[in-house]
Amino acid sequence: MSRIIQFSKAGGPEVLEFVDAPVRTPAPSEVRIKVKAIGINRAESMWRTDIYIEPVQFPAGLGYEAAGIVDAVGSEVTGIAVGDEVSVIPSFSMNQYFTYGEVINVPGYAVVKHPKSLSFAEAASVWMMFVTAYGALVEDAKVGKGDFVIIPAASSSVGLAAIQIANYAGATSIALTRTSAKRDPLLAAGAAHVIATDEVDMVSEVLRITEGKGARVAFDPIGGPNFPKLIDALAFQGTVYLYGALAEGETPIPVLAMIAKMPTIKAHNIWLTSGDETRRKAAVEYVVKGLESGALKPVIDRKFKFDEMVEVHRYLENNGQFGKVVVEV
Repeated sequence: MSRIIQFSKAGGPEVLEFVDAPVRTPAPSEVRIKVKAIGINRAESMWRTDIYIEPVQFPAGLGYEAAGIVDAVGSEVTGIAVGDEVSVIPSFSMNQYFTYGEVINVPGYAVVKHPKSLSFAEAASVWMMFVTAYGALVEDAKVGKGDFVIIPAASSSVGLAAIQIANYAGATSIALTRTSAKRDPLLAAGAAHVIATDEVDMVSEVLRITEGKGARVAFDPIGGPNFPKLIDALAFQGTVYLYGALAEGETPIPVLAMIAKMPTIKAHNIWLTSGDETRRKAAVEYVVKGLESGALKPVIDRKFKFDEMVEVHRYLENNGQFGKVVVEV
């Protein structure tokens, strides 16, 4: 038997329940992993409240990321063996697979042998954050030298990854945070510029930094009423990638500003990259190379124990973390 976490109705963190489940033999295309660490994502909080990008099928498991040791391998899986230290790349529906458990089965294509230099906690952190940022900034926008990239919610795990990815690609990052409290940590994390949006005019600061040209790319997980300011801060024909809805509610479209700037607004999520075998392999190769060189490194905010998962979700929803929240099993 293995303990897993399920929930039978949408709601707050208290709906999460520990369940004893039989350890299942992996299907031919699956890998079974003894979990050592679990990476926690905002998507899982949205999944728990049933406001994510697909309806929840109850009773439901949850979790996209984990790292651990391979316990069993399906007959059709190649390149992965029992005893391998591996991590899981988000590339499946949580209605089909989940990672909140002591022993889990996941599809073989989602299993990656991560660099030996990473601890299990670090390995459980890397794929959602870096592949999400890679997909928008490198795969699609192809940012490079001379490009400015605006990164709202820069202290989130994906925001910090975007700073590192932008730097790795040769672009210049402009990190946005509400107050100056996180300025120094963001600069230490590699941000070239930090703007405290509650304290100064964000658009004016971006135009000052870019010598009046604006930023070619904005990588936004927030949306909401301040979204028109991102359009104002863009360069002519710049691009905004929307990959979250932290502000909730409506996101207004400033029609006249868009006619003047002619920007592109793209919805973005990790599945565009991780859901395609060729793109997924290219992303893994890019991120692994960055991890091995030290150009990319996950930032862990806090570690919890598996028994504390309800408290983990409460902590996540306070929006105070700087980097990734990880659960050790």
